[in-house]
Amino acid sequence: MKPTTQQDSRTVLTRFFERHPTLHAYIQLMRLDKPVGIWLLLWPTWWSLWLASQGHPSWKNLAIFTAGCILMRSAGCVINDYADRDLDGHVARTRLRPLASGRLPAQHALILFAVLCLLAFGLVLLTNTLTVKLSFGALLLATLYPFCKRHTNLPQVVLGAAFACAVPMAWAAEAGKLKPEAGLLFCTTLIWTMAYDTFYAMVDRDDDIKIGVRSTAILFDDADKTITAILQSLVILSLILLGHKFQMGLPFYSGLLIASGLFVWQQHLIREREPAACLRAFLNNQWVGLVIFIGIATDYWLQPVT
Repeated sequence: MKPTTQQDSRTVLTRFFERHPTLHAYIQLMRLDKPVGIWLLLWPTWWSLWLASQGHPSWKNLAIFTAGCILMRSAGCVINDYADRDLDGHVARTRLRPLASGRLPAQHALILFAVLCLLAFGLVLLTNTLTVKLSFGALLLATLYPFCKRHTNLPQVVLGAAFACAVPMAWAAEAGKLKPEAGLLFCTTLIWTMAYDTFYAMVDRDDDIKIGVRSTAILFDDADKTITAILQSLVILSLILLGHKFQMGLPFYSGLLIASGLFVWQQHLIREREPAACLRAFLNNQWVGLVIFIGIATDYWLQPVT
């Protein structure tokens, strides 16, 4: 049987990374080989750009925030692995990460984190003063999050706030000011992040208990399914409120209906709390963000030009 094109490409990549192991380690450190986190950060950012501009964001801001999401998600992964470098080796899922396995020195991670943050800040400087001011809070939350796992049972709240910071930043860049609707979208993103990152934490719950790492998955205990379902319901409810405020039509609400179905599917996946299924539920959220974005963009695209 001849290998498929996908198999051929994987073979080429495998051989390339075998010849360049250090480069591969940096890619893994930034999680560029696992782009789902980029999409989870990018979708709410694009929601914000489209709503703030009534469906017509500038190409400049679209490029700035798309690149910025990639840079800051990468930076967040780097500082996360630096903070967890002595813990990751005790967790089955993370023991082969570049810092935990010794393939990269910890000092290199700090340098890379600084470079990525500086590049992202350079992009922010191309926007306006309000966006620049908001970026400092986003950087602080992104830096603090990895260390919160040792001091609070709610690190997912901090992560949610860090991810949601892109919402008011994008809104400010596009509209020049913030409105209450931006605050509602910020809270929506925070709650959504809490829900799906709880699924992610459920994957490592047993290992985290052993090594003393805290999470909402541990805090919620047997109520985890109920609480995440409530959080997901709040996400849909708040998006309905935004849809009413912006006079959205059938495409938007169709997107919310599909997103609701995906949330139901995720609850089905986690019913037995099996780690692999919880990970699938987490990954499924990239499609939630996509269908909501398609609903927003299509709704504006179909609106008559006035």
